[in-house]
Amino acid sequence: MSFLEHLEVFRWHLVRSVFAVLFFAVIAFIFKGILFDGILLAPKNPDFPTYKMLCYLSQQMGMGDALCMDELPFILMNISMSGQFSTHIMTSIVAGFVVAFPYVFWEMWRFISPALHDDESSVAKGVVFFSSILFLLGVLFGYYVVSPLSVHFLGSYQVSETVANQISLSSFISTVTTVCLANGVVFELPILVYFLTKIGLLTPQFMQTYRKHALVMTLIFSAIITPPDITSQILVALPLMVLYEISIKISARVLRKQEKQLKKS
Repeated sequence: MSFLEHLEVFRWHLVRSVFAVLFFAVIAFIFKGILFDGILLAPKNPDFPTYKMLCYLSQQMGMGDALCMDELPFILMNISMSGQFSTHIMTSIVAGFVVAFPYVFWEMWRFISPALHDDESSVAKGVVFFSSILFLLGVLFGYYVVSPLSVHFLGSYQVSETVANQISLSSFISTVTTVCLANGVVFELPILVYFLTKIGLLTPQFMQTYRKHALVMTLIFSAIITPPDITSQILVALPLMVLYEISIKISARVLRKQEKQLKKS
């Protein structure tokens, strides 16, 4: 196939992906009560599961109500004529992408997979399934761990008691959705390591050598996306480091399989 023929094939994969995202975006737009009140605005409520869990852990560890969150002292407001409608549309598109991610990834994989050799295709079986699972786990981690911690800290932080927090709707929604999507992407690390190892750009020895550097980078990343307290940073950094260790195991396994294939040949 010529370059233009490949481009035409890719265009149709892209078109089908866009239609899938728009389809679920329309559904999300229609069910705005579930999307906003039930999901995105839920971290604003003191009865959010994460806040209940932190309160329970605080009491079990003998810390009293130190981690309990009775109320979030801020109100959401809209300061633009089309603000709520624009937020509704953009949020629906983001929700459509999250739900349609397995299909979108599958379409992109269908475009890439014909270029692989038979042995490479057999080894890459299940990549769509595992990528989708990791992305979903990342989104859920961002929603249930990072988002509520960020919302509580940033929403209650005051430089002075005379300054009240009145947060715009778009700012609140942007914070929650960005955190969830960012964690969804970060959780794709094992898949990225798998393919980088397959093409020879990464080795487990390299990852082990720079493990300390990875730890520092993880702590820095955790400090950026979470409130500046040690508890929040640990809650985010631990899963990321677990992912890093899993990625080392994956890289080592890929190399072992490649060495066995070379011995057989």
